[in-house]
Parts: sequence; structure tokens; C-alpha cells
Amino acid sequence: MSTAKTRGGARTIYTCTQCGAQAPKWAGQCGECEAWNSLVEEVQRPVVPRRRGGFAGASAVTGSRLLAEIEPAHEMRIPTGLDELDRVLGGGLVRGSVVLIGGDPGIGKSTLLLQTLAALSRSHPTLYVTGEESLQQVSLRAQRLALDASRLRVQAETGVEQVLAQAAVDKPAVMVIDSIQTIHTGELQAAPGAVSQVRECAAQLVQYAKQTGSALFLVGHVTKEGVLAGPRVLEHMVDTVLYFEGDSSSRYRVIRAVKNRFGAVNEVGVFAMTEQGLRGVNNPSAIFVSRHETPVSGSVVMVTREGSRPLLVEVQVLVAESHAPSPRRLAVGLEPNRLAMLLAVLQRHSGVAMYDQDVFVNVVGGVRITETAIDLAVVLAALSSLRNRPVPGDTVVFGEVGLAGEIRPVPNGQERLKEAAQHGFRRAIIPKANKPARNAVPNIEIIAVQRLEEALDKL
Repeated sequence: MSTAKTRGGARTIYTCTQCGAQAPKWAGQCGECEAWNSLVEEVQRPVVPRRRGGFAGASAVTGSRLLAEIEPAHEMRIPTGLDELDRVLGGGLVRGSVVLIGGDPGIGKSTLLLQTLAALSRSHPTLYVTGEESLQQVSLRAQRLALDASRLRVQAETGVEQVLAQAAVDKPAVMVIDSIQTIHTGELQAAPGAVSQVRECAAQLVQYAKQTGSALFLVGHVTKEGVLAGPRVLEHMVDTVLYFEGDSSSRYRVIRAVKNRFGAVNEVGVFAMTEQGLRGVNNPSAIFVSRHETPVSGSVVMVTREGSRPLLVEVQVLVAESHAPSPRRLAVGLEPNRLAMLLAVLQRHSGVAMYDQDVFVNVVGGVRITETAIDLAVVLAALSSLRNRPVPGDTVVFGEVGLAGEIRPVPNGQERLKEAAQHGFRRAIIPKANKPARNAVPNIEIIAVQRLEEALDKL
């Protein structure tokens, strides 16, 4: 059984992740909260005593200041060379920032970062640290992608002390750690990838980035549930958290910012995987909307908003007779509980019952929509599929459906209408509160509705 040890003035202890109790040695069960397998190894460094003054607060290093007296510093951003990545980051990399990128295996994390560093190496010192591949494998990938990596420095290392020592020599402006789960420190006995190793190594790397002003990318593994592996505190330590979304077998990838201290949250960047790596898609609405030769039932186009970008997506619903005791409710790209709620509203306020029907919802292109503007599109597509009556192909809809059957407004309605008009749509069914001023959006007929029954009558 492992016991506490002292190394270089630092003492190893074991802390319970459930209640925070500390123990000098590892045990299978916490003695305080009795949780099983909750003790993780941590490093406890000695506290350097400071000279105290004549009052309790004299040990503070800095005093308080009025916020109005502080001049805001100008953000020095570094363009990455990929417009879609710059959009997600909020305009480029901020010096001293730490970006955590997560995604399924094979989704393109290493490819994207190798492309980014190859482009940045032309004007900035860069360092690519790989803990999962050899230097020859990284070189082969760069050749396959036809990248100019003549100035890109690479290092195959898993020890955080060695990585920081090399970074002190190279002084990179941008550094990549691929991946944080492979990095370990000699101060801990735990294996690489353990909670304590990930937290301690990330803390040292974040401290290096803040002290030197180097921008840092950390690649993180994800669990089978699709969330970042390791301690939850890892997401709080970094400045930006990006998630790769999409099917690895599909050509298109979506990067979503779920946390960003320097830009908009939920901003997305769309990429296409090609033989030369990931390429940004400047007009993503064109790939998420299928223009059918003839109108088909169960298909409705809506305008969502991802970050600062309006985006046209196609919502498809298939309603089929069910022979099972409990009809199926399957939603891809939409929260399943919201689908059940919308079907209940449709039955209560429009008299359309689907208790004996299987309902399948899919948002085309692998896009995941979390906003309520999709409600009206789902309801109309479900009714279209049930009645086998297509919605006109030049019609776009958006709006939130309330439990009382009302159509509630959504943010940025005029921008959504302008995006639809630019792509050739000539009719829009929207909430009445989102109706713009006269002639504000030309070339599109606006049908404003207040109740769900009105929207169904318009079709």
C-alpha cells in the first residue's frame, strides 16, 4: 500500500474527490464519507511564510484599486491562418491563453493543430509536443497534408518537466500538447491519465503560459458519453474549451466553443476534411440544407444562430405507425425531452394526436441545436410527415413554441431573415414579435403568427 512521501520539499497526500478529506496513504475507501475508490494522489507543497505587518491584511501583495482607474490592455491576437478557427476563438489566439480541444478519436484534432502550427511557424516560433506519436509519424502526416513545416519544432516527450525545460529553450509563441492525458510528472506515482496527473500537469502548463505569454493548445480525450476525460476542474483552469462535433466517417466537422473568456460562447466553425487536411467552409448554410427537386413531406428549413452566425439547417421528421405498446421517440441533434413536450403541445392545442405513431427527428449534417428556435420547425415537419403534405421548398420557419400554444419570439430575428433571403427563400413563418419593420428585409414574404393554430392554418 502506498504511503505519503516527501520529494524536493513537496509532500504527497491522498485526497477524497467526494468530500475533500486527506489521508497520508491510499485506501480503497474514504474514512470520512465512506466512498469507494475516491482517493487520488496529490502534491502538497510547503507554504513559504511571509513577513506579516502590524495588521491582519498587511501580508497582501497588492492592494485594491478602483476599476475605473485601470486602463484596459489591448488584446494582441495571433491569426492562426484558419479563418473558421479564428472565428471560434473570437478573432485569433490571445497571448498567454490556454485552449483545450476535445473530440472523438479520429475526428481531426491533431490534423487541425498541425496545420495551425505549420501556418504559424512562418512568422512565430512554435513547438509541437506529441506524447502519442513518434516524430516520424508527425513528419509523415505533415508530408501527407503537403504542409510547409520547415520551421516547426517538434518534441516527442511525456514528462512535463522535460517539456517545460525544452520550452524554456525554444521560447515558443504557440505550443501544442497532444495530448494532456499522456503527460505525467515525476512528483506523482499515479499513471499518466490519472486524475491527479492530469490536474497537476495542466496546472504547471497553464502557469507557464501565463508567465511567459505563450499561447497553449491542450488536446483532451473524451469519454464514451462525449465529455472531456479527467477532472472537471480542467475545464475551469483553461481559458477556452472547444469541442469537435460530427461523425468521423462524414466529410464535415464542426468546432463549437463551450467556454471562451475572449469571445462568444457557442460560436461554431465548420470544416471539410480533404486530402490536404481540414479546410474552412465559408458558407455552411449551403451544406446543411438539401434542395430537393420536388418538395418532400417531413422536411422544414429553419434558421438557427450559432454564436454570432445565423445558419440555415434542415429539420427532417419521419412519423410512422407504431405497432409497439410504447411508440418510439428518437431525436438526433435535438433534446429528446423537448421533442416529447412539443408533441404534447401539438396534441393539446391542435388536436393532432401521435400517441400511436413512431416519431424520428434528425437535424441534417450532424448539427446539434440547443436553442428553442427549432420548436416551430419540428412541429410543422411532424405534421407534414403525418399528413404526407410537403411544406413549400421556399419557406423557412423559426420560433419557440410555449406550453400554452403560443409562438414566442427568439433573439436576432432580423438577421435570421436576411440569411434566409440571401439563400433564395421567399417566405418565412415567424413569431409576430419578431416581425421587422416594413421593407427591412426585401424579397421575402413574412407571415407573422401568435398561436400554433395560426401557423398550421398558414400551411
